[in-house]
Amino acid sequence: MPWLASSQLDCLSSSPSQRQCERTVFSFYCAVREQLPVWVLEDMRRMEVLFWEDGRPRAFLPSDALLYALVHDHQDYARYLLNRYSVSALRAPRCNFCCCRGSGSPHLSVAVRYDRLSILGMMVDSLKDCDSQGELRGYLDGRGGCSHVADAGKTAVQLAVELSRSDCLLMLLVHGAQPDCLDAALQQLVSADAAERRNAQRCLDFLLLFLPKPPVPHRLHDEPQRWQSLLGNEVFSWLCGLAPPTLLLQALRCLARTGPDQIAALPDFLQLHS
Repeated sequence: MPWLASSQLDCLSSSPSQRQCERTVFSFYCAVREQLPVWVLEDMRRMEVLFWEDGRPRAFLPSDALLYALVHDHQDYARYLLNRYSVSALRAPRCNFCCCRGSGSPHLSVAVRYDRLSILGMMVDSLKDCDSQGELRGYLDGRGGCSHVADAGKTAVQLAVELSRSDCLLMLLVHGAQPDCLDAALQQLVSADAAERRNAQRCLDFLLLFLPKPPVPHRLHDEPQRWQSLLGNEVFSWLCGLAPPTLLLQALRCLARTGPDQIAALPDFLQLHS
């Protein structure tokens, strides 16, 4: 699988049955990569593709197929899987190397990693079908616990901040993900090169819109003049607890909660620029 560590390629099988399963999975991977029609892919998944697990073959699940659709940006297939199977298509697949399941769903992080904004929107919309608030929080704020999986231990929000995926970050925050990466966003803003600076700035701005009460980052006290120059006097004073947020920031914080399109549609002079 392309999102697994390359060192896992050493774990190749010797069993003929396992090798046959791997061949069917690879054929299916190629079919998704070629953007074959949805009905062809579903026929393959249901009747031909088998996944080797616990020493025996099992059916290739919708959650497995959705990961392939994400990697290759097959939006029609992702839409079908989410419409047909809803939240069950987001369940964390079992790791084939250590036989554990990570917390939350890897699908959101994979969408952020590959910058699949359209499919990410479909996935977070499907979370309305969660049975409980706890299940919803597990998907939005879960951290991949298995060390064999790329981006293990990070939430989708943390990954969006680290990669400066500002549109993905806004999508997650609007649907209720926790905005808990202020320190990481500040660090990313400082370390970003000129090409990434705008998106790093937007990530920080979006976090400021959704933070209920911003914690005081210690780094602001370490170099106050530097951060005051980077953030501006008003935002710096608010983050340090020296002043309330400006009226514009308060208005944008209310508007942001109504949906990402509301913020994106604003003219540039009304966008938040910290």
